[in-house]
Parts: sequence; C-alpha cells; structure tokens
Amino acid sequence: MKFNWLGKRPQPSAPASGEIREYFNLAARDDEHYPKEIDPRILHVRVLLEHLGDLTGKRAADIGSGKGRFARIVKDRNPGASVVAIDLAEAMLSQVSARIERCAADMTSLPIRTASMDAAWAIESLEHSIDVPRAVAEMARVVKPGGRIAIIDKNVKHWGRLETAQWEQWFGRRELERLLKRHCRKVESRPISYWEDVAPDGLFLVWLAEK
Repeated sequence: MKFNWLGKRPQPSAPASGEIREYFNLAARDDEHYPKEIDPRILHVRVLLEHLGDLTGKRAADIGSGKGRFARIVKDRNPGASVVAIDLAEAMLSQVSARIERCAADMTSLPIRTASMDAAWAIESLEHSIDVPRAVAEMARVVKPGGRIAIIDKNVKHWGRLETAQWEQWFGRRELERLLKRHCRKVESRPISYWEDVAPDGLFLVWLAEK
C-alpha cells in the first residue's frame, strides 16, 4: 500500500545534524550494533505493538528508524498498514525493507503532512536529536487526534553506564512526560527491560501517549 505522506519540504540541516548524519552513514556498516532485525520477543517490541494496536489500513512512521528493524516488525504484524521509515542517514535507509517507504530527513523537520499519521514512534533515536522539544513537537504534529506515539530511550539517571557520542542526550522520566503533555491528551511512562521475566534495571524508559 502506497500513500501520499509528503508534506512540507525538509529544511536544510544545521551543521550539527550533518555531523550526526556522517556518523550514522559510517555506522551503517556495523551490523552488530546496528542490526536490521530484532527479536520479536523483546519487551520493547511487544510494548510497542500493543500500544499501536491494529494498524490495518492505517499509516505509521518510524522516526529515527536506522535500518528499520522496528518498522519491519510493525509491517510484518500489520501487512495492511503503510509504514514509512525516516532517518537522517541515507546509508541506514538503504538497508530498510523494500516493503517500507523511506525518507531521509531530520526528526526536527519531518516532511510529512500535519495529522496524516495514525501512529509514530522513536526508539533509541530521540537521544540523537539536536533539539528534543522540537523533535517531540514534530512527532505530535504529524499524528492525527486519537493517534498513538511511543518513545523508548535511556534514563538520564544512568548516564555514564554506556559510551555515548558527544551530542547524545538522555532523558528524565518526567521531562519527556511534560514535553508530550504539551501535545497529547494521555501520557504515561515507566521503566522497561528487554525481557518480560527480568526486572527493569532503570536504564530504559518507555513513554506512551495518545494525541
């Protein structure tokens, strides 16, 4: 299923965005740390699919998709949905499944029509945005009223546990709740682990919202 999701023309990226694009274009060669597939049993996947619900005949966007591992599994579970993968790095997008639309763009300036999506998600990608409030606002802008938004990212309370790029940002639970509440009528968040039978260790948080 194809759909006309293009809206405004993306604005030129700031110099910082160019640096990030170059980094991830090179990182696309690393299949170990940036894989194309994800185990559907991982709790991140299950929570995302549960929150999005049935997307048959609907439109959804993977924001900061990388190689589209989450877009791929959403499409697998919802073959009647239209899914677009959006990423800054063209080399990442070149490895996205041909069944998924692809668009190279900065998440702070999405070339998607306002209120044209039924769902959008950003999983471990918002941390790379140069303007987090604007990126959250853009996600909310493209989702129609009643649509769903999901974000999974790292907890700032655990900053230092992992090696990070110089631009990378982690978030407080209430911080992103406040940003989402500017645009969404329902927002909830909680710690999340990779596996259902393993208690969360605090590194990852999930934010689930309804516009």
